[in-house]
Amino acid sequence: MQQEAARLRITEIFHSIQGEGLTVGIPTVFIRLTGCPLRCQYCDTTYAFSGGEWWQIDAILASVKAFNTRYITVTGGEPLAQKACQGLLTQLCDQGYQVSLETSGALSIAEVDTRVSRVIDLKTPGSGESDRNLYENLDCLTSQDQLKFVICDRADYDWAKTTIDEHNLSGRCEILFSPSYQQLALKELAEWLLADQLAVRLQTQLHKQIWGDLPGH
Repeated sequence: MQQEAARLRITEIFHSIQGEGLTVGIPTVFIRLTGCPLRCQYCDTTYAFSGGEWWQIDAILASVKAFNTRYITVTGGEPLAQKACQGLLTQLCDQGYQVSLETSGALSIAEVDTRVSRVIDLKTPGSGESDRNLYENLDCLTSQDQLKFVICDRADYDWAKTTIDEHNLSGRCEILFSPSYQQLALKELAEWLLADQLAVRLQTQLHKQIWGDLPGH
């Protein structure tokens, strides 16, 4: 059992430019775990739903070290679907990395190491998976965390505004609005935000501007 807990199924480990969030533009190592219980209609990492290879955590740490960067993002798939992810996050923090976790918010973040910046992608109705949101996670958010809404259309935008108000999220953490890739124009979302004077951060996917849909970036 201990041996099982010390390994994770990994789709890829790669060095790229962080395309989103508070560290956008910074060279970062991405650890993409395999598997996800959600099926968002706009998902751009469906290749991580299955397959992958088993890695011992020590081997993951050695691979990360070779890239010589202090910024690490653990992503998926849904990384928290693998229990050993918690141990990986803690060991990365112990080694002095600045660690972020990208999660759908469908699984509890309560046990995630407090040194990790948790980036929750709260699912809008347009994703097709909004019924999977675990709203208890919102109570765990702190100033070092990030809450992302991927906006597909005006209905998603209005839903996100209402959710922020209903859960008193303003000022709790960084709130990010991102247009769904090739479904909503960045300019249109920007105009909505300005018209409503909404205190959120507009973001786009910088890595897609650089490399397009190429996997591993």
